[in-house]
Amino acid sequence: MKLVVATPLSVVVEADGVAAVRAEDGTGAFGILPGHADFVTVLAISVLTWRDGAGGAHHVAVRGGVLTVRGGDMVEVATRDAVGEDTFAALGRAVLARFRDEARAEEEARVSSARLHLAAIRQLQRYLESGRRPVPLAPTPGFAAPPPAAGDRS
Repeated sequence: MKLVVATPLSVVVEADGVAAVRAEDGTGAFGILPGHADFVTVLAISVLTWRDGAGGAHHVAVRGGVLTVRGGDMVEVATRDAVGEDTFAALGRAVLARFRDEARAEEEARVSSARLHLAAIRQLQRYLESGRRPVPLAPTPGFAAPPPAAGDRS
């Protein structure tokens, strides 16, 4: 069998000579052997494991996705994100490193956003404290201007 695991940005796994695939969907774990009937299922966030012809096990963590079996010899997985390694220990380290990198990037984005908001607020504050009068808005065509407020001497 051939196994392909792809994300929108890359092909994470492309393996020929696959003897068996183990995956997990919403109903639980299942296995695929050569000659399996065609089907499609939605994967849970899980670890997909496959064995090569020599019996070696390989693993890829997937963030959900769609698994398709075609012709009994082609298994394809389309997923948002995947990390592949040959051992569970290495996979665990790789997934944790990815989570740390993503958390760091999210924190940097939050800090940058907060800085932009703060700069905008400070700019508005400086403008308001400068004593300038606001510029009146031009009337919108088709709409009447609101009547002046009581006691307004404009």
